[in-house]
Amino acid sequence: MVLREGIWIALSEDRTAHYSQFITDYEMIRAAEGRGGQNAAYYLALPYKDLSGKNQAQWTIRARTYSYLAKQILPKVQTEAGVNARVLDVGAGNGWMSYRFSQMGLRPVAVDLLVNDQDGLGAAKHYHEHLQEMFPRVQAESTALPFASAQFDAVFFNASFHYAESYEASLQEALRCLRSGGTIVVADSPWYSNESSGEQMIAERQAAFLKRFGTSSNSIRSLEFLTDERLRDLEEKLGIRWERHNPFYGFRWTMRPWIARWNRRREPSRFQIYTARKSA
Repeated sequence: MVLREGIWIALSEDRTAHYSQFITDYEMIRAAEGRGGQNAAYYLALPYKDLSGKNQAQWTIRARTYSYLAKQILPKVQTEAGVNARVLDVGAGNGWMSYRFSQMGLRPVAVDLLVNDQDGLGAAKHYHEHLQEMFPRVQAESTALPFASAQFDAVFFNASFHYAESYEASLQEALRCLRSGGTIVVADSPWYSNESSGEQMIAERQAAFLKRFGTSSNSIRSLEFLTDERLRDLEEKLGIRWERHNPFYGFRWTMRPWIARWNRRREPSRFQIYTARKSA
């Protein structure tokens, strides 16, 4: 690995080429959507407030998810592994969750494909002076994590699992890095009751991206969504058992499926949190 501006680069040349178009498209779309801020205050306020005012609705969901994690899931991890539990933040983006983990006394490692200073791991530089020890940042893919086996007490996929090209391969790698009895957490990945709703969402999004940005952003075959059938398949193949958690995202969010049905529109995505333990 090579250290560049505080980030360990663990992506091989051939995999860098594989993700090149995806990263280019993703960074362009995220910039157009107004992701990122101009100063440290923006990043320090996440996930509770989007000081840019451009994506507050999404950050409200992230904040409620994180509040649930902090109150219901992380205390169990710390009880079992100690207050300084080692956690892996896969798909960490600008590192806001690793920053929050650090504040709680956890020892996070942030992993992402993006390393830019606005929306990628480079943006985590804003947290440095607010922490006693900066958390490590690593550019790597979820199916080839550059860590020793059984190194972490928990692995988090926060709003990132649906970008995987293979759920099975990504979870296998996460399980390898996880100690026996450790916890995998999948949060804020869109869930649908059936495949057809998810496939329709993908088609609609790609058409919208093509019209607005000039690209369908489909250079890699991300799986994009979860269903109960997909989750059961992972249970059978990997020998895990999912526990489903349902944070309350507000009355309007709860009513979305009913409103869509009334208006004869496609089923909207729903967010749930899934946890699974690695067997001894």
